[in-house]
Amino acid sequence: MSDTLGENTLTTTSPEGPSRAGGGATTAPSPVRRPRRGPDWRKRGEIALLTGPAVIMFLAFVIFPVIMAAYYGFYRWKGFGPPTDFVGLDNYLAIFQDDTFHDALLHNGFIVVMSLVLQGPAAIALALLLNQRMRGRSLVRVLIFVPYVISEVIVGTGWSLMLRTTGAFNAVLERIGLDALTLDWLANPDVAIWSLMIIITWKYIGFAVILFLAGLQSIPEELFEAAAIDGASYWQIQRRITLPLLGPTIRIWAFLSIIGSLQLFDLVYIIWGQYVAATAGTSTMATYMVVNGRNAANYGFGNAVAVVLFLISLVVALVYQRYVLRRDTEGALTEGKKKP
Repeated sequence: MSDTLGENTLTTTSPEGPSRAGGGATTAPSPVRRPRRGPDWRKRGEIALLTGPAVIMFLAFVIFPVIMAAYYGFYRWKGFGPPTDFVGLDNYLAIFQDDTFHDALLHNGFIVVMSLVLQGPAAIALALLLNQRMRGRSLVRVLIFVPYVISEVIVGTGWSLMLRTTGAFNAVLERIGLDALTLDWLANPDVAIWSLMIIITWKYIGFAVILFLAGLQSIPEELFEAAAIDGASYWQIQRRITLPLLGPTIRIWAFLSIIGSLQLFDLVYIIWGQYVAATAGTSTMATYMVVNGRNAANYGFGNAVAVVLFLISLVVALVYQRYVLRRDTEGALTEGKKKP
């Protein structure tokens, strides 16, 4: 029997039609088209169910009040009845032409900067100390964090009693023979703002310490051990490893501190009241809003101040997120990135 396989031809079928194996190259099959999937209504329904209440609350208690405040800001309104005395932009122009508002804005800027300068380094140093193994570490952590959870009313009342002219602080100075250092710590414009910064630092540094401790505990111990084996000193380890890896936590804390400083109201209003704050140099935009709005029965003007404060805070937040938090948010997002 003779072998005739070489003379036979094998045919293959493809979507294009039959092709001969011996006569030429076979055509590759065309890719299979996947049917288009419709919207996943179940997934969308779950998202709407879970986020719906939060969105409704945000719209009802944040967006709607801002819109209404902007609306009332165009009127001279006493706080009751429908607003009828339309004044246009007069309220807003009066705000920016008022030197008292300029002073309050400068005070807020000073508080923003000094809060970062005073609280940041001190909180990092305390966090590094409390991150070490030491006796009584848990107790010290609690004592540092306690002022943060105390009500602002209690803090303001206690500090105002201690720092008044006949208060405990001046009494201690007199007892130890430092009568020359006794001052009116709350009414003297030269020192009142620094008294406020001491109170703010004492009150809020506990939050920063807890935040930094959480960031420190997320850094792997192997990095410190490897650096120590390579001969790095303690300060080199902190400067080269700890601070860079703690950077995202520091930036988040700084953002919260900036926004809180811009909206500071309660401590200033409790300690200095509505009249002393301006003369003592501790007034803020929030106290200016209350004094010249609600207390003056000029709610239209107060709403205009609230809108200005909201816009300033919004611009600062957007700029900070755009230029400072950008690399942190980009590192956290995975969708939309091009694969290498």
